[in-house]
Amino acid sequence: MDSKVQASKAKSTRRRVLEYIIDETMLNVGSEFVWLWVATEPENRQILALSISKERNMFVAERYLSNLIKVHGKHPVSTDGGTWYPMACQFLKLDHHIHSSYEKSLIERKMQYIKDRTESFDDYFPCRVKNCKLKHVHNWLRLFIDYHNNEIKHVN
Repeated sequence: MDSKVQASKAKSTRRRVLEYIIDETMLNVGSEFVWLWVATEPENRQILALSISKERNMFVAERYLSNLIKVHGKHPVSTDGGTWYPMACQFLKLDHHIHSSYEKSLIERKMQYIKDRTESFDDYFPCRVKNCKLKHVHNWLRLFIDYHNNEIKHVN
């Protein structure tokens, strides 16, 4: 297959992204709490990216957004007004706005959906390692995204 065909095929399978709706929530893993960062797209409602961190600040938000841009390009960012987002967006030259009521509803439902499915995660995949790097959590979340987005495609 020549490179032009491969390039056009890759473009056609890429998800259309209008904007990033982003939020973060706290999860309990083992004996510690971590932050789960979620980006979703309002039109197709797929999860674009999940990440976990032990801190919640402008530097973590900037790294998360930067990784999102590498995969999906630059798009406007909608957030809940966390103080770490405007500075991260400004640094990355992204348009930023506070969630509309519709966007807030979408992301809050998505966050609750994720939390409902991860609630017993630590019961089944316990973290017993001191200073765990959370690799088992990353792996499970990657699997979760693939499953969720595949289900969303079949429903739409």
